[in-house]
Amino acid sequence: MASILLGFEIHQPLRVKHMPGPSEHLDDEMLVDHFFSSNGLNKFVFDRAARKCYYPTTHILLELIDTFKGQKREFKCAFNMSGVWLEQCEKWQPDLLELFRQLAKTGRAEFLGSTYFHSLASLFKNKEEFIEQVKMQNQAIKDYLGVKPSVFINTEMIYNNLIAKAAEDMGFKAIFTEGVNRILTWRSPNYVYARGPVCENDKPLKDRIRVFTRNYQLSDDIGYRFSAKNWDQWPLTAEKYAIWLSCTPGQIITIFMDYETFGEHHPEESGIFFFLKALPWKIFDWQNLDFILPSEAAKLEPVGEMDVHEDNTISWADMERDTSAWLGNSMQKMIFEELEKLEPLIKQNGQQHIRMWRLLQQSDLLYYMCTKWWNDGDVHKYFSPFSTPHDAFINTLIGLSEIKTRVIKELAVMKAKEKEEEDLRKLMKGLEVKAEKIKERQKKRKLEEEKIVVRETNPIDFVLSEEVDYPNTYIDIDNLAQISDEVKRRVR
Repeated sequence: MASILLGFEIHQPLRVKHMPGPSEHLDDEMLVDHFFSSNGLNKFVFDRAARKCYYPTTHILLELIDTFKGQKREFKCAFNMSGVWLEQCEKWQPDLLELFRQLAKTGRAEFLGSTYFHSLASLFKNKEEFIEQVKMQNQAIKDYLGVKPSVFINTEMIYNNLIAKAAEDMGFKAIFTEGVNRILTWRSPNYVYARGPVCENDKPLKDRIRVFTRNYQLSDDIGYRFSAKNWDQWPLTAEKYAIWLSCTPGQIITIFMDYETFGEHHPEESGIFFFLKALPWKIFDWQNLDFILPSEAAKLEPVGEMDVHEDNTISWADMERDTSAWLGNSMQKMIFEELEKLEPLIKQNGQQHIRMWRLLQQSDLLYYMCTKWWNDGDVHKYFSPFSTPHDAFINTLIGLSEIKTRVIKELAVMKAKEKEEEDLRKLMKGLEVKAEKIKERQKKRKLEEEKIVVRETNPIDFVLSEEVDYPNTYIDIDNLAQISDEVKRRVR
């Protein structure tokens, strides 16, 4: 029996404004609103997607879960929603967020761990920022939905052995990625794998994090080709799709797509909602099919390794299925490298700029700068709010330059202040040393004075004594007459 692992990607970025204007006069806390449209384009796109996709699709899924709940075979699905999306949902569509809370309570919908800002932080040489964003996302899922993720999916399914190991170290049981042919070679994506080795004496295969590889052909049949009338399999019906699934061998069939597939990428009149409603019914017509949650699939034994070196990192984007969708040209590489270089400066003294810096890490901003042609180029252009990739680059660079300038200035001021404080500390230490030397000299003089023995005897004996140190001897003037008389007497 093959189990269907059905998952949905939910993300809407906070888009950069087009030519936001001068910002040097603004306070730090105003920069995010200045560079990122809060109630303009972003709200318009989110509300449109909510109306056309999020509400109707979520209602259908709730209905399907309720319909098959308690049956021998139940309907189940998984979601990856970015922290940025959750913020917008809470702000503009709180009723929608309540629907997802209801999904979470059913126990038949699972929510995955990911990066809060849908960023490429996993590709930074230092994984500290990546780990911080994953922890932020885990907390957001817990706060908004009341559940804790146990399975991980990286931004855009970006994957290599080191990323999988980082997810494993954070306690995740499994990770999603793309079933890339050049990695799988002759193998099928419809099995559970384990991450590749990261050191010579790595863990045994059974103890490593599980890897779920997306069946991109079956996923894209819905996600991209469903309403394509020039496709030789159009129209795609739930019955036909269920037959394809039934004929597909393997442990699990991972079907993962954008949530906006339903109602946004494919409009309601294409029949996409009817397809979704009918799909579980047609799947359950086949005794060799059922649905499975990611946490359940993570308990399966791996059949082999998903070994991907960091120099061959994969993703689910474009025909290449690598990182070229975000790092394929000099503009993208420049922005990414500047973001990475800023990390130590931001975290050293730029905490007031950390949200702005993280929003600029959104993978969408780099995606808009892609200069590919043909079908991939059309997809990039479809999602971009900018007329050209160069416009996207310029507007992103303006925001990045602003926080970089501010952080450098603040660090210069901080270093000047530190130098002033260090000079003051040195001065105080010098004064303390000098004061200590004065105390030592005074103490020494006092000890020397105490060595002088003042004899209580006849004044004349004292005067005539060879041991008298006259410069340091004190003689009372009232004794001078007595001393004079005594000297005269002795002379006679």
